[in-house]
Amino acid sequence: VAGENFDQSPLRRTFKSKVLAHYPQNIEWNPFDQDAVNMLCMPKGLSFRTQADNRDPQLHSFIITREDGSRTYGFVLTFYEEVTSKQICTAMQTLYQMHNAEQYSSVCASSSCSMDSLASSIDDADATSLAKLQRYNSYDISRDTLYVSKCICLITPLPFMQACKKFLIQLYKAVTSQQPPPLPLESYIHNILYEVPLPPPGRSLKFYGVYEPIICQRPGPNELPLSDYPLREVFELLGLENLVQVFTCVLLEMQILLYSQ
Repeated sequence: VAGENFDQSPLRRTFKSKVLAHYPQNIEWNPFDQDAVNMLCMPKGLSFRTQADNRDPQLHSFIITREDGSRTYGFVLTFYEEVTSKQICTAMQTLYQMHNAEQYSSVCASSSCSMDSLASSIDDADATSLAKLQRYNSYDISRDTLYVSKCICLITPLPFMQACKKFLIQLYKAVTSQQPPPLPLESYIHNILYEVPLPPPGRSLKFYGVYEPIICQRPGPNELPLSDYPLREVFELLGLENLVQVFTCVLLEMQILLYSQ
């Protein structure tokens, strides 16, 4: 388990994650920092879901800044994959049995009753709330399908967010589709790693993803730096008043800290 979150039900806890694979194995100018990438891809760790939970893919980005000031940009698509290991499913069932036993104990203690008279002594409100908790936040190995979070990540020297987002979504669709893609998955990964160059300054580049072409554009030397992040999302997340206040702080050269979950 990642962190001290044992009070949470097992499906609300987070677990330690790890990097399963990365390609290429080594780049001289950009060595792979496994711990940093692992933490930035899954800052809260692995999480589990059932068929009753929302499992829509989510995209986020990060920046790795090195001691010399150089930056690399990461773009991460997090999705949920069905757990096929019987051992993991059984472990989740056991965690829930332990959690439910603790819940009964705490309800019993708050009602000042003995274990022998548990059924008769718990008041209706406690019993109802406990039943709701177990019904909406539970896992039954014979009834539920267990899913676990997984990430695919692209690390790039420039923040081509839209191009990376489109490529990752197409790759995800190819992985989860019942129909196999036109070519093996490895060929698409090899193509974007070794055969798609950075566009020259002031030029755009069109390359093929899994299903559709993708275009990325690089500003020229006399243009504003690349900012490929949609402004609409900033307005949606911060709201107009907050955004005006942040912009005012920028113009006044004040220090700004954005804190988010």
